[in-house]
Amino acid sequence: MSLNKKIILLLKRKKVKISIAESCTGGLLSSAITSVSGSSKVFTMGLVTYSNHAKTNILKVSHKIIKKYGAVSDQCCLAMVNNLSKISKSKVCVSITGIAGPKGGSKQKPVGLVYIGIRFRNKVFVYKCNFKNKDRANIQRQTVKKSLNLLLKLIK
Repeated sequence: MSLNKKIILLLKRKKVKISIAESCTGGLLSSAITSVSGSSKVFTMGLVTYSNHAKTNILKVSHKIIKKYGAVSDQCCLAMVNNLSKISKSKVCVSITGIAGPKGGSKQKPVGLVYIGIRFRNKVFVYKCNFKNKDRANIQRQTVKKSLNLLLKLIK
């Protein structure tokens, strides 16, 4: 059984809802979840907050966080997942922010740097990933796969 199907079954069994806020994956994680029949029972919302404007206006990430740490940071990812939890009221929330490339990276923040935030009930985890394959589509796919694996471990 695929990861996304396992997650939907677990969420249904536990009677909890999931919401997702994505940046560099552009909705791919939400798509992976909603591609499963019956996901409407557990999927509340998927937001593609690609721009800093969307992060600050929709997810209410502080301008100070983005200015001081950047949109691709542990701090921004944490604010995204915590604020999504307030907006959606879902028990499981996921946030993703990163640099999918092929351009936009730096020495401090290379292409392939991605932060995945997961809030399950009242516990919050932010994972830092450095995907080595610099192909944009590959980084996006790896991010979705990593997110699904992390979700499965946490909600089991």
